[in-house]
Amino acid sequence: MLETLKAIPARTYILIVTALVIIGAGFYIFAELGEDVLENEKFAIDQQAAQFADSIATPGVTAFFAFITELGSVWALTTGSIIMIAVLAYFYNRKKWRIIYFIIAMGGISILITGLKAAFGRDRPNLIEQYDGTGYSFPSGHSTGPIVFYGFIIYLIIRSRMNKLGKWMINIALGILILLIAFSRLPLGVHYFTDVIGGLSLGLTWLVTCIAILEITLWRSGVKKKKEL
Repeated sequence: MLETLKAIPARTYILIVTALVIIGAGFYIFAELGEDVLENEKFAIDQQAAQFADSIATPGVTAFFAFITELGSVWALTTGSIIMIAVLAYFYNRKKWRIIYFIIAMGGISILITGLKAAFGRDRPNLIEQYDGTGYSFPSGHSTGPIVFYGFIIYLIIRSRMNKLGKWMINIALGILILLIAFSRLPLGVHYFTDVIGGLSLGLTWLVTCIAILEITLWRSGVKKKKEL
């Protein structure tokens, strides 16, 4: 056991601690917001964010965010997930764990969003079917789902053999896209700011948890193969 622990690089310990901090912080933020939502608390920041969103909601801005928000819709993420599974099956046909944990990540967050929305039962600021603004409001599915889907792609790119410049360019673009999709729910008027923050914190917590377990699984699998040689 001690020999196994000594074999773990120092960088891995740092990553583990970082993951635990992110998971703890994300869970804490979501839990705090969730508790206030259950108590029907009114958030000043929701009103301030709504006023700001209204101030920039010109026809052009609304059309832009209507397009952006579609990239975080159920149909877009479902289609993207099917494509991702096919791509992963092609590139990692002998390394099943990435495929399995991607399915767990996307399937799990879908179940979590559905269950938590029903549990909190928070009404939306506006019901607008055109922008997927139906059902309950907290947490925002357009904040939660995209951070898991696009975030997992960011992780795969980091772990790939792509050159550093390419990694930085693609991952920064994906990071911006995640934030734009989440923010799009405000000018479209279908979510509160706290819905978005709750969704991002929940999604990040779930994403990092899945990636951390995947990394541990890959490490254990690597150690097992070395012992068999």
